[in-house]
Amino acid sequence: MHQHLKLFTLIALLLTFYVHGFAQSGFSNSPDSARFVTGDIDKFWKAYDDFKKDTTVNTFGPEYIAVGSEGVSGFTPNRIQSAEHLFKVVKKRKTDYAKVRANTLRIKEKEKQCRSTFYAFKYLYPQAKFPPVYFVIGAYNSGGTSGKEGLFIGAEMQNNIDGIPGIVAHELIHFQQTWPGDDPTLLQQSILEGSADFFGEMISGDHGNEAANKYGSTHTDQLCKEFVLKMNGTDYNDWLYGTSKKDDRPNDLGYWIGYEITAHYYARATDKKQAIYDILNIKDYSDFLKKSGYLDKYLK
Repeated sequence: MHQHLKLFTLIALLLTFYVHGFAQSGFSNSPDSARFVTGDIDKFWKAYDDFKKDTTVNTFGPEYIAVGSEGVSGFTPNRIQSAEHLFKVVKKRKTDYAKVRANTLRIKEKEKQCRSTFYAFKYLYPQAKFPPVYFVIGAYNSGGTSGKEGLFIGAEMQNNIDGIPGIVAHELIHFQQTWPGDDPTLLQQSILEGSADFFGEMISGDHGNEAANKYGSTHTDQLCKEFVLKMNGTDYNDWLYGTSKKDDRPNDLGYWIGYEITAHYYARATDKKQAIYDILNIKDYSDFLKKSGYLDKYLK
């Protein structure tokens, strides 16, 4: 969930984690079982080529959404939204789509690296489940998410395919996490995202969120003071999925601080296997924060 149309992302966020209670049933705990599905990318480009022949005709409904995989249907709510919405976005941004075409057609080259991250996670967390990974083309509003059908990656958002294993790893972690319930607080959501980055980096080598990490590391004191004042509320502005532009901060500082909290918790733990389980199945986020020790001096 690295991209940020605020309204759609926040709605989709709730729906995504709502299904996590059901998501893991029915999938194998063998990394070899996971399918990497890229056929929807080819379907999209066929529809796109037909659209270019007559830009008044919406080819994306019958030639892409109607015939797409479970990945397309899973990515449609709150992201693709509808054939009509996708048609409007493509008409408006057809040049942008054309620029990423070659990249999207190369994504299948990253399957081995993605599966390697699955093997790495299996070592860390033997009870992990490995769902299908669907690479689909959406409406330029989401780089990835997960749901009951599996993991969904928005191929048009991937300007650098070398980042694909890291994005897949992040979504794989989300698929394993226990959701805290409706209306998560800023603290809860930041730890969910940050811990996905933490384990995602551990298994893929990609930290992600470079701008947020750099800004966080150079404004730590100011940000920690601000975070403790907001963390128990549900206002994510300036921390997740968008900013008010009140200063020069980048998006998603919640990922950065959630990563730091998780990293400190893990570093303190003597039983690392138990720590991994605990991080993926947090029951009490305030207690988790306290045990991490990360914000101690700001909470006194």
